[in-house]
Amino acid sequence: MVIRNAKQSDLDEIARIESICFPQGQAAGKEAFKARLLSFPNHFMLMCDEYGKVVSFINGFTTDLPDLTDEMYEDAYLHDENGEWQMVFGLCTLPDFRQRGFAQRLLKEFIRTAKIQGRKGVVITCKQELIRYYEKFGFVSEGVTNNSVIGGVQWYQMRIRL
Repeated sequence: MVIRNAKQSDLDEIARIESICFPQGQAAGKEAFKARLLSFPNHFMLMCDEYGKVVSFINGFTTDLPDLTDEMYEDAYLHDENGEWQMVFGLCTLPDFRQRGFAQRLLKEFIRTAKIQGRKGVVITCKQELIRYYEKFGFVSEGVTNNSVIGGVQWYQMRIRL
């Protein structure tokens, strides 16, 4: 398995995987991914199998703002390459490739890269059932966030300081 940065040519596959991993109303659309790939391709990592097929991805921009908001998901141009915080907008793995450590490898690489780049930390929002998963990586729950109401569900903000 290989980790690489995403390219515009990956757009259709990324949008397809997102639609499988998140229900409608929570999944980002193709246009959002197009903007993200234009704005912050160096913060968009893919895990590919030996044939080059994308099986998992992680993405998010950097900003000086400490909290992840719905506006960030919608406006990729808020990205600040010199931002103090690495946000995570999504971590997706195709169902047939789950439970093999691919998401774990991507997340660890994302965190490692943020540390090398001198970021203060990494911020993610997740549903309650994933809090324990992210805690294994050093993320600390900051509780329910009022900054994100995507899909009408309750999101918890988590942060790891580097």
